[in-house]
Amino acid sequence: MDISFLGGPRPQRGVGVVAPFDFALDRELWRWVPDEVSLHLTRTPYVPVEVSLDLARLVSEHETLSDGVRTLTAIAPEVVAYACTSGSFVGGIAGERAMCAAMTRAGAIPAVTTSGALLEALTELGARRVALVTPYTVSVTRSLEAYVAEAGAVVTGCAFMGLTRHIWKVPYRDVADMARKAARRSADALFISCTNLPTYDVIPQLEAELRIPVLSANQVTMWAALRRLGTRAVGPYQALIDPAARGGPVLPDVPDVPEQEQQ
Repeated sequence: MDISFLGGPRPQRGVGVVAPFDFALDRELWRWVPDEVSLHLTRTPYVPVEVSLDLARLVSEHETLSDGVRTLTAIAPEVVAYACTSGSFVGGIAGERAMCAAMTRAGAIPAVTTSGALLEALTELGARRVALVTPYTVSVTRSLEAYVAEAGAVVTGCAFMGLTRHIWKVPYRDVADMARKAARRSADALFISCTNLPTYDVIPQLEAELRIPVLSANQVTMWAALRRLGTRAVGPYQALIDPAARGGPVLPDVPDVPEQEQQ
């Protein structure tokens, strides 16, 4: 049978991804990526530490990042993304920028991080009032709040889960419940933190219910990386990747509730 008409595989463009050792959602990242782009993933070395500020610092050390980028150079990706929210906000804005610079030096290619991508996405959407959802403990969550505030945004509400492990096992139902708690007061956007928290299928449903753009860690990471390639992330109808989905009314303020957030 002559199959020469197929012409061989289509040319691929590469996005390198450096993820923490416990990252379990490779498939979710792939769902954001168009057919002509391939992801090339590598992971940071294992360290016996639960999810915490200490772990965030360990998996984002410049030497660790540089080693990860160098493992990808033979594949020659056009951009490299560090797929970890806490690891990229734990040092503040200056720390995030230094991480990008270290990765770029290691591979001579553009670099993005999840937390840097978040700020880029908020700017894209013109969002200055942000509600936050995290699976983290109090201390890690407060570090994210400080990072967002340093960028000039106002945190209007925050809900967290208090988890230190197995974050990838959290069901969509729990993510949606936390989003509703965080968005009780009016906001321009909602951000769901942690690349290890499943969010892909819940984003359009939450946007329809809350009537504000919903961002997630994996979504903004892939959106920003693909933007460097001059292409777009793919996914169900949602504000960040489809301008037609932007705009609309926001939720009214409701009375404050007691410190909540932990289930």
